Amino acid sequence: MGRPGGRAGRGGRGGLLAGIRLSSLRLRLVVVFALVALTAAVSASGIAYWLNREAVLQRTQDASLNDFRQEMQTRAAALPVRPDADELRRTAEDMANGGSGYRVLLVGEGEPGKQTIGASDADRFSLRDVPAGLRTQVDQERQVDSGNEFPYHLFWVRIEKGGTPYLVGGTRIIGGGPTGYMLKSLEQERQDLSSLGWSLGVATLLALLGSALLAQAAATTVLKPVHRLGEAARRLGEGRLDTRLRVSGTDELAELSRTFNNAAENLQKKVADMSAREESSRRFVADMSHELRTPLTALTAVTEVLEEEGESLDPMIAPAVALVVSETRRLNTLVENLMEVTRFDAGTARLVLDDVDVADQVTACIDARAWLDAVELDAERGIMARLDPRRLDVILANLIGNALKHGGSPVRVSIRTAGDELLIEVRDHGPGIPEDVLPHVFDRFYKASASRPRSEGSGLGLSIAMENALIHGGDITAANSPDGGGAVFRLRLPRDASAIAGGDGDGPGASQPDKRDKQRDKHDRRGKKGGTDGGA
Repeated sequence: MGRPGGRAGRGGRGGLLAGIRLSSLRLRLVVVFALVALTAAVSASGIAYWLNREAVLQRTQDASLNDFRQEMQTRAAALPVRPDADELRRTAEDMANGGSGYRVLLVGEGEPGKQTIGASDADRFSLRDVPAGLRTQVDQERQVDSGNEFPYHLFWVRIEKGGTPYLVGGTRIIGGGPTGYMLKSLEQERQDLSSLGWSLGVATLLALLGSALLAQAAATTVLKPVHRLGEAARRLGEGRLDTRLRVSGTDELAELSRTFNNAAENLQKKVADMSAREESSRRFVADMSHELRTPLTALTAVTEVLEEEGESLDPMIAPAVALVVSETRRLNTLVENLMEVTRFDAGTARLVLDDVDVADQVTACIDARAWLDAVELDAERGIMARLDPRRLDVILANLIGNALKHGGSPVRVSIRTAGDELLIEVRDHGPGIPEDVLPHVFDRFYKASASRPRSEGSGLGLSIAMENALIHGGDITAANSPDGGGAVFRLRLPRDASAIAGGDGDGPGASQPDKRDKQRDKHDRRGKKGGTDGGA
């Protein structure tokens, strides 16, 4: 008899995970946990399935082949050298009945060159079912030496027939006798392995669900402090500088909370210090402006007398008197502007609303300053608006005066309406506004040219105009004309500022710093454009 030998094969499987875009940290944690669990479960299940498959098949295979070998030694070896077909058939049936559920096919030598075949079940197992390669291996006689004790060996192979897996084995009697083949069905083993595969699949799914739940719990534990930190940062950004986080533990998140608390405390101290300095500076400017008003009143009265007596003064003294008069007026304007700015900063500015004809208001502003010859007005009569006439006059005086001083005549003022808004455009015909100046024209004390530090403008005119527009709930933008024809300032105001003023026309609503700050932020988002030097 021979010794066992054979061959086997194995397959593989693959997967692809692509095209996933994740934005939530919680979802990313769950996915990572799930992927790790899936990889571990699939690997463990695959290894377990492969080991069990090999063990089940090897056990069935060894049991069947050993039994077949034993039957060949006890029954087939007892046959004559040239058995007939009936002898082979009876022996094959005896071997199949006494075996472990396999079918037997015996092939003997009858007349020279002719084979005699006997099968336990000729309808289900014939010589055609035996692979040619297996028959060749079984019939091949090998040389007997120290490394090989037998000229013939037992060989086997796994095949599939009609969708059912089978084990086919074969060997021949040494010293003369029939060649035997066996056919063993592996359907039961395949069913057992299929059940095992389903069990491992269910276990993998349960492991995946368990990992998702674990990831959710871990994400909640990790992200809850992060969420609290985000909420605290949001409150801090909203100005609630007393926001602090409760610190517990010694891990990295606790250290991050401590760092946030330290940063918030330092920020609160610095903001408080800056607020105190700003308040001190505001009081200083207000007090200085107030204290300057008394001597300026006296100086103004003196300069008016000197101006009236200018024709009778000595020609050598007249230029000095004219300079004193001019500088006194300039100083008086600067003090008034400073007091107006401090009122805005302190939140004490008030709207005094009235129903005005906008065209008449613009005409009165131009006429009062003797600009009729240099300004063109494009407006329809009868455009009514409920605004503060004095503050509208300040806005127009600054915009038109700025255009006349730094632009070029003629200055064109256009008045239009758009729904509930009033639009006033002031266009000059000068060289335009340099691009680097545009973002700063509404800044306080800003002047476009550093070589003109003593120009007539104080650098507060456009800033005051903007504050008066914001207190109405409007804004001012500045840009260069697309056709290169000078600068264009656009004033946008509501036609009825009662809601901004608190509904009574003389309330504190519009003067509150928080409301004006919101309007200023809105203006900044729309984009600050330029002017010339910020002076009126």
